[in-house]
Amino acid sequence: MPELPEVETTLRGVLPHLQGHRIREVSVFQPQLRWPVPAEIDDLAGQRIVRGYRRGKYLLFETAAGTLLIHLGMSGSLRILAPSVPRRKHDHVSFRLEGGKELRFHDPRRFGTIQWMQGDPAAHPLLAHLGPEPLGPDFDGAYLHRLSRGRASAVKAFIMDSRNVVGVGNIYACEALFLAGIRPSRAAGKISRARYEALAGAIREVLAASIEMGGTTLRDFLNESGEPGYFKQTLRAYDREGEPCRSCGGDILRVVQNQRSTFFCPHCQR
Repeated sequence: MPELPEVETTLRGVLPHLQGHRIREVSVFQPQLRWPVPAEIDDLAGQRIVRGYRRGKYLLFETAAGTLLIHLGMSGSLRILAPSVPRRKHDHVSFRLEGGKELRFHDPRRFGTIQWMQGDPAAHPLLAHLGPEPLGPDFDGAYLHRLSRGRASAVKAFIMDSRNVVGVGNIYACEALFLAGIRPSRAAGKISRARYEALAGAIREVLAASIEMGGTTLRDFLNESGEPGYFKQTLRAYDREGEPCRSCGGDILRVVQNQRSTFFCPHCQR
């Protein structure tokens, strides 16, 4: 599914067309997404978007009346289009903006969600349990080290748990652990603070690099302009089973952890 860099890329693409602009009309063509689109979404009509931001893999657009929450699910995307562009089969929700353009939510698999909330967004059930942002000021090696004490779970599962830190999906967990030289199966509670400092830095590095390149090319993901990202071309471990490690030349191995593929170098990662 689109991970944090893809969601951030989408936000940066659509926000200039939304922030400060008024929504004139909301059209729901298919209300049955992961959860039903609430009827209250019509309250957006006439509202001006005063702020847009990302929380984990959720996109939030605030107005004076409430906040629009969007999750792209497995295959969702947002596009800014002219109304004259024909609606595609899986364009499920459209927001007509002042000036005539439209924001369209497209989702073939319908695992995404669109919700409307009032009050503090941080208290919403979908957001209240989320850990700190990996690119924010509350995330560092000291935090990971402190939180991991006594944890027997594998470090890869630990950093992929959104209650601990948001947005570190499978691709970026594999890449960060490779950069930090940490084997994905190591018990989280057995890793030193110094190594967590390296891991926190690696998480920041791979996420920032992917955002800069427009996200990782995934099977279903296209950014707001319809083009895939290119970070996949620079991957060091993920999806490189049997290929030579870029550091030592040994083979990259693949194992399954928590029903997800894990890629690592047995020589470089300890």
